[in-house]
Amino acid sequence: MMDIRPLKGEADYESALAEIEKYFDHEPEPGTRDADRFDLLALVIGDYEARHWAIDAPDAPDALRERMDTRGLTQQDLARVLGSRSRASEVMNRRRHLTLEQVWKLHREWNIPADALIRPYPLKPDSKAAVAGPAPLPVRRHTSP
Repeated sequence: MMDIRPLKGEADYESALAEIEKYFDHEPEPGTRDADRFDLLALVIGDYEARHWAIDAPDAPDALRERMDTRGLTQQDLARVLGSRSRASEVMNRRRHLTLEQVWKLHREWNIPADALIRPYPLKPDSKAAVAGPAPLPVRRHTSP
């Protein structure tokens, strides 16, 4: 039996995978030494994979699309939650972010984690806005008494 230690490279990772694979056919009894070994192997493998092949969390349009696909929902269903078909289209096409109220409704009604819905993501440029450029910021002038 190999000692379980942090995985330093691909060879350690491959070795740990080979070790844990043995438990897939014969799952160890909970509370046994083999069960503890299995848990530790899973932890070091999971840690290695998270450090080397991290997967970004989905942003709002991706999270919505995934939820719609898994539950058989349509963009019309999304429009009912967001308030209009055009708003649903704008969000799904990355032309507009969700409002806080929409995030709350989707979190409550569709059970989507709020952090996925509020995660920043770039919007596609609007053809009119791209030509005109960004709106100027208001300037506040301080006056002395």
